[in-house]
Order: sequence, then C-alpha cells, then structure tokens
Amino acid sequence: MPSSPDEHQTRPDGGAALSGSAGTGHGPETGSAIVEFIFLAVLLMVPVAYLILTVGQIQGGAYAAVGAADQAAKVFVLHKDLPAAHQAAEQAVRLAVQDMGFDPDAAVLSISCDPGCATAGATVRAHVELRVELPVVGALPGVNATAATVESSAMQKVGRFK
Repeated sequence: MPSSPDEHQTRPDGGAALSGSAGTGHGPETGSAIVEFIFLAVLLMVPVAYLILTVGQIQGGAYAAVGAADQAAKVFVLHKDLPAAHQAAEQAVRLAVQDMGFDPDAAVLSISCDPGCATAGATVRAHVELRVELPVVGALPGVNATAATVESSAMQKVGRFK
C-alpha cells in the first residue's frame, strides 16, 4: 500500500495505476457535462416551446375565426334592416374574437349575399379574416409580428318570412 497519494500502485494485471487526482474525478473538467447538458437542453427546449406556443396561438385563432364567421352569419339573417344587420354582425365578430383572447381590431368581416341580402331564401355568406400575432413578441408595443392570417366562412339562409 503506498504511503502517499502520488505514488504508483500495481494493478493485478501487472500494469501501473496512478493514485491521486487523475482517477478520482476531482480535476478541472468535473461537472462540465452537467453544465453542457443544461445549456443544450435550454438551447433546444426554448425554440421547441415557442413553436408549441405559436402553433397553439394559430389554432386558437382558427377557432376564433370559425366562431366569429358562424355567429356573424346567424346574427345577420335575424335583422330586417341591412345597416343594423351589418352592425350586429360586426359586433358578433368583435365579441367572438375577443372571447378567444384576440384583438378585435385584427378581425375583418365581409358579407356577401346571393341574390340579395333582404330577399327571403337568399344565402348570406360571412367571411372572417383574423391576423394572429406571435406569442410574447406581439405583446410588445410598436411591434407588428403576425404569425399567420386565418380565415373562415359561414353561410346562413334568410328565412322565408323575413
């Protein structure tokens, strides 16, 4: 048995083994693997998490556009007066988009009718386009970072007894 940690020991196979700092894991590289792992995990996980947030935001925008178009078409056919019908449809879009957490000013509604909007039996088509902002970045003032524009259409028939 050596008396100091720096002396050589003989292994059972006849080779020499050093004792001391070389084989104990207390050198300058100790712990660097965990630091590298944490760094790489953060480096890879942050973009993946942001991608998931962005896809979720776009999916939420798609749901908002579908709901807004559907409600706008339903509300439009209930009114007899065309200006009131347009105003009610716009309000329905604003409410549906805002309920899903999006800016109502990011939604654009267009209404088309075949043959005419006031004609009984006519088909009213409501088309909504919604700009979906990037998560986190879109909340910064003065930044207009659109991730996607989603759109949806819905149709309703004007009642016979309108």
